[in-house]
Amino acid sequence: MIWIILALPVWAWRGTVGDAQSNERRVVAHIPGDIIIGALFSVHHQPTADKVHERKCGSVREQYGIQRVEAMLHTLDRINADPRILPNISLGCEIRDSCWHSAVALEQSIEFIRDSLVSSDEAEVGGGPRCADPAATPMRGKKPIVGLIGPGSSSVAIQVQNLLQLFNIPQIAYSATSMDLSDKSLYKYFMRVVPSDAQQARAMVDIVKRYNWSYVSAIHTEGNYGESGMEAFKDMAAKEGICIAHSGKIWSNAGEKSFDRLLERLRAHLPKARVVACFCEGMTVRNILMAMRRQGLVGEFLLVGSDGWADRYDVTDGYVREAAGGITIKLQSADVKWFDEYYLNLRPDNNLRNPWFPEFWQHRFHCRLKGHPQESLKFNRTCNKRESLRQQYAQDTKMGFVINAIYSMAYGLHNMQRSLCPGYQGLCDAMRPIDGATLLDFLMKTNFTGVSGEGILFDENGDSPGRYEIMNFKKMGKDYYDYINVGSWDNSGLKIDDDEIWASKDTIIKSVCSEPCDKGQIKVIRKGEVSCCWTCTPCKENEFVFDEYTCRACDLGSWPTFHLTGCDPIPVEYLRWGDPEPIAAVVFACLGLCATFFVTSVFIRFRDTPVVKSSSRELCYIILAGICLGYLCTFSLIAKPHAAHCYLQRLGIGLSPAMSYSALVTKTNRIARILAGSKKKICTKKPRFMSACAQLIIASLLILLQLGIIVALFLMEPPQVIHDYPSIRQVNLICYTTNLGVVAPLGYNGLLILSCTFYAFKTRNVPANFNEAKYIAFTMYTTCIIWLAFVPIYFGSNYKIITMCFSVSLSATVALCCMFAPKVYIILAKPERNVRSAFTTSTVVRMHVGDGKSSSAASRSSSLANLWRRRGSAGETLSSNGKSVSWAQTERGSRGNHLWQRLSFHIKRKENNQTAVIKPFSKTPEGPGEREKIGQILREVKALLDGATGTGHIIV
Repeated sequence: MIWIILALPVWAWRGTVGDAQSNERRVVAHIPGDIIIGALFSVHHQPTADKVHERKCGSVREQYGIQRVEAMLHTLDRINADPRILPNISLGCEIRDSCWHSAVALEQSIEFIRDSLVSSDEAEVGGGPRCADPAATPMRGKKPIVGLIGPGSSSVAIQVQNLLQLFNIPQIAYSATSMDLSDKSLYKYFMRVVPSDAQQARAMVDIVKRYNWSYVSAIHTEGNYGESGMEAFKDMAAKEGICIAHSGKIWSNAGEKSFDRLLERLRAHLPKARVVACFCEGMTVRNILMAMRRQGLVGEFLLVGSDGWADRYDVTDGYVREAAGGITIKLQSADVKWFDEYYLNLRPDNNLRNPWFPEFWQHRFHCRLKGHPQESLKFNRTCNKRESLRQQYAQDTKMGFVINAIYSMAYGLHNMQRSLCPGYQGLCDAMRPIDGATLLDFLMKTNFTGVSGEGILFDENGDSPGRYEIMNFKKMGKDYYDYINVGSWDNSGLKIDDDEIWASKDTIIKSVCSEPCDKGQIKVIRKGEVSCCWTCTPCKENEFVFDEYTCRACDLGSWPTFHLTGCDPIPVEYLRWGDPEPIAAVVFACLGLCATFFVTSVFIRFRDTPVVKSSSRELCYIILAGICLGYLCTFSLIAKPHAAHCYLQRLGIGLSPAMSYSALVTKTNRIARILAGSKKKICTKKPRFMSACAQLIIASLLILLQLGIIVALFLMEPPQVIHDYPSIRQVNLICYTTNLGVVAPLGYNGLLILSCTFYAFKTRNVPANFNEAKYIAFTMYTTCIIWLAFVPIYFGSNYKIITMCFSVSLSATVALCCMFAPKVYIILAKPERNVRSAFTTSTVVRMHVGDGKSSSAASRSSSLANLWRRRGSAGETLSSNGKSVSWAQTERGSRGNHLWQRLSFHIKRKENNQTAVIKPFSKTPEGPGEREKIGQILREVKALLDGATGTGHIIV
């Protein structure tokens, strides 16, 4: 039934085509044998575009056709002559022409199946006669093929395999490399001695990647070979960051206009995409080279070709300048020397078993074989014996694979015979007929050494290991170009000699869309562009290149490395004793400490002198202690931050000004109260808390209040050492203090400073001998200026520690210089002024004699005193120096017998001699007690005058 289905279409088709065409397609090279192996070789070129519908093949081919036919014939001769392979069994063959075209190959495959079916029917019927097409080659006596060698094209092999696997006929290909054929669910009976195109695509990607060609064009031949190979190439290229500028496909037999349009599209991407990856059959490459010449594109493109081009001269002949520089991939296979010895001795007269050989001979040497049945009338010259195949001979680059495929079939049959027919030489009944499924199992297990010494074996997909040679077509001399081996590729990777391809690194062509970004830059892909076309954008100064498309900021405290590939910690900075600013601060503080110790020693040495006593020496000691502590703060501030140092900093900075200004507030407050009392016309009560002990207690309470604030802040915010980041590129080791920790102690000190300033301003016009108030006022004015400048500098500067050091030291220095320097000067340089009289009243003083217990008595006497003062002033006598003294002698109070006596005098200092004029209220004292009191008063006035001016006179 199957025979009828296959035979009817063939007979019907034969009825529509001329006899010449039928005979062309029925030419078969047949060698008899016990076992017949079929073969499909591309003896002729594929039909041209205008002849495809006729399936009329092109001219005869030598390497892909005649050489492969002869290789099959001679290899079978060698196998049959080898007693180690299939002893007592001869191998025959049936070779047909595929013309590298799917339709023709499928037609010839049908002939294989038809012959097998006819042979099978004859065996069943007993060899009885059967009708057959009289024009066909007689089929009687033919044996079915047990397997098929070929064809060469992947697309053709797929078509053939789809038919053969219906009849369980194994197929071994020698150059079909399509990845699709590795799918055993679709192509169970297909095997090959060449690797899959996936490995070839990997090799091409490795070549492109090696020279940093990131932007290439891609062309492939239409059909399974080119499409599957290019698909694999694109997938692998995308993973390696290689972009395809343009992808095109074309049939090998397309017309010139089609190839010209293809080249124009490639030309549009110049000068960026200069490399063209070509997963093409050889004739496709040749047509591309022809189009390059027509368009004058010599040297514009560099072709990277697959094994379809390899090292074939029929691709480059006549177009060597266009092909120059091309890098191709060739399946690794050494030349077969014994084939050359056989082939080069062939001539038409000694090669009668190859039916295509006479046609090839005439085509090769452009002559006619006169009198031969296949004489060609196209040539005028008659062939003679001078022609030889040695002229311009090149062995087929895939010759080794063709022979290995034949040997694979032979070894599979050999192993099958040994297994099914143990101890039997020849075909036993178990191999009559040969089962294709059983043979496939033995073929898959085949493992032998190939003609070039390489191991031949098959994986679970029926594929062989990949081994490639890298070829470069280059100029070797004047007008001489040739292929040279520049490297290899296998599963271990690419090995290539760059110096063989390029004269120098500068001559390596570029095929990139965008130049690589400089250090510290990332790629920004333009919208609508492929990933290889970008603009370079620099990262920010604190960012490193995370990947080629991303900048990432370093964490705080780290900075990008020199190569911007990561981040390194920023060296931590802190004040060191050897830095200029700390040296200046320490020197200043040391000088201040020396001065403070000197002043303190002077005050202790002269503690009982009027200068020291009049200055409230107890408070002075507190002030000096505060000044000393202020200078010592510099050392804790500059020391490397540590928890202990942080405690000392906050304690010293808050406490040292508090000690100084608390004592000053107490002192200025006392002076202000004294001055306020002196302005009263009558003082009835002595001011409170004027004693030294009271002043010390007040000052201590103010200091303890600051100490309490500091301790409370310690509990709320314990000092700790942290990293501070004044800028993204700087890391400082500091004692952490919040704004509250700074503002609260300084705020309290500021309150003390303002209070001191207020009292100092209030007592600025104190009597001349009380001039300490003026020094205090100047001290406070200067201190206010210092601390007002400190606030913006401290909170707005990165030099907080140095600012704090100098602010505290300057405040201490101002207090030391303005308040203590004049006193030390008097003590050491002007000892004559260090007397009590120099520090008593000299302008306005009220003296009170009596108990003055009753305020009412004082109020009653005031009217009399006023009356006395008015009377005295009316009749007073002034001396030449303008001093006057008046006094009221006696007044009795209404409530008791207390005598209130008041002496009032006014002195205008104009000269050294002082004169006091005293006019009594009555001319005669009323008793001896009164006289004695008046004398005592006069003596005191005289002493006062002597102490104030040096010389005085009293006129009574």
